[in-house]
Amino acid sequence: MAIPSFVDRVTLTVIAGKGGHGCASVHREKFKPLGGPDGGNGGDGGGVVLRVDPQVTTLVEYHRQSVRKASNGQPGSGDHKNGSCGEDIVLGVPEGTIVTDAETGEVLADLTGDNIEATVAAGGRGGLGNAALASSSRKAPGFALLGEEGEERKIMLELKVVADVGLVGFPSAGKSSLIAAISRARPKIADYPFTTLIPNLGVVVAGDITYTVADVPGLIEGASMGKGLGFDFLRHIERCQAIVHVVDCATFEPGRDPLSDLDVIEGELAAHGGLEDRPRLVALNKVDIPDAAEIAEMVKADVEARGWKTFVISTKSGEGLNGLVFAMAQLVAERRATLPEPAPRKIVIRPKAVAQAEPFTIKKMGDGMGGFVWRVRGEKPERWVKQTDFNNGEAVGYLADRLNRLGIEDKLLEIGARPGDGVAIGAGDDPVVFDFAPQVETGAELLSRRGEDQRLENERPAAARRRERDAEYQERRGGLHRDAWRSVNAATDGFYDGSDFDSDDNGFESDYAATGESTADDADQQED
Repeated sequence: MAIPSFVDRVTLTVIAGKGGHGCASVHREKFKPLGGPDGGNGGDGGGVVLRVDPQVTTLVEYHRQSVRKASNGQPGSGDHKNGSCGEDIVLGVPEGTIVTDAETGEVLADLTGDNIEATVAAGGRGGLGNAALASSSRKAPGFALLGEEGEERKIMLELKVVADVGLVGFPSAGKSSLIAAISRARPKIADYPFTTLIPNLGVVVAGDITYTVADVPGLIEGASMGKGLGFDFLRHIERCQAIVHVVDCATFEPGRDPLSDLDVIEGELAAHGGLEDRPRLVALNKVDIPDAAEIAEMVKADVEARGWKTFVISTKSGEGLNGLVFAMAQLVAERRATLPEPAPRKIVIRPKAVAQAEPFTIKKMGDGMGGFVWRVRGEKPERWVKQTDFNNGEAVGYLADRLNRLGIEDKLLEIGARPGDGVAIGAGDDPVVFDFAPQVETGAELLSRRGEDQRLENERPAAARRRERDAEYQERRGGLHRDAWRSVNAATDGFYDGSDFDSDDNGFESDYAATGESTADDADQQED
């Protein structure tokens, strides 16, 4: 199937980059076995940004490639080195593009104006390294935070042509010929219906006023309900400041005449909605044909009686075009004068979520297996759970500290939670489930009190084991030395009093132990 050259509506999947993980590192150098934490932070993931590009006139590129992904942030490393941030991916779109969330229908941005931007998917934040997590009570954290996932969403891009004047009418009414006659636009022109399949834009200069004219594909009765091409292209008239009816006065189709054509087109515009306040002009076209000129003269008074300024024109001979051009310019100038001053635009447009009254909510829910869990929802708890490395006990203890400071434990006790109840935290269908244990130390807290590091406050287990082994060794060593001294003293009849005994001499143990054994044997022989 051939890909069309003009696409004004696409569904696009955008995926922001992940944040890099923080690093848990301890500074090491000679004679400094514990030089303090020096783990760097992870870099932020790249975002997906839409930017108005004057050189882009269609959304066909996103029809060809409907998934766009930004790069990830890099993890941190030791020596306080932060990971690099992922690069944003900037997607050029035509002016007049409306960005909508495909799942919720929420309008995210209306991109009108040069270089206007909108971030449609924010990159994940990088995790903090243990250097950033250090505090007066936790001087050497043995953990770091994980990077967050980037946003992933499906958006709808819908192009609405930005023009000052929109030309509407039945197929083959001469709209393309008119825009070609009054501007340098060169749309396709042929003698069959629905020649125009895409909107065409032309720039018209009338005196000191410059404006744009849009040639909208032909409308037929029922266009607002999906007949013909009107269902797809009626939206391109919404941004026009004025509407010009181009009426074919030389049609040979039965049942059609200029007044009935006007009624049909007006009925479709009213059914589409939102165009009642646009000023109208009527151009009775093809008066270069004798019969058409007579019909135009007959219906002109009836059209003007409806309050619409009417012009008799011929796009082939140029008759009446000059007056129509200046009349359109006058309408545009008057319309521009009534519009309010545009508000100052921000460089980046991003909708802000409404802050919740409470930082979290707790609801008692079934677990699907005959029991129940306390489901905790909230931006902070859910984000903290994603940042936690559950393979690290100290990181789990840090998470328990944060949740307790937020007041989750107190709230659970207040609403009737009991020890052992299941507590689920996290978004989606795969939350993290804990056993509720108020005031019970868990994770890293098995080794230290909350907010402290046992390696600094208490003796480390490895050091305690070495001290125990050394004490046992010294006890055995001291007892052996005393036995050797007694043997020597007995052999010398008290001549050696042990004054030269050096308990710290590493070689004394083996020497005098051997001497003591031999001397003891001699003493035994003498006693015998």
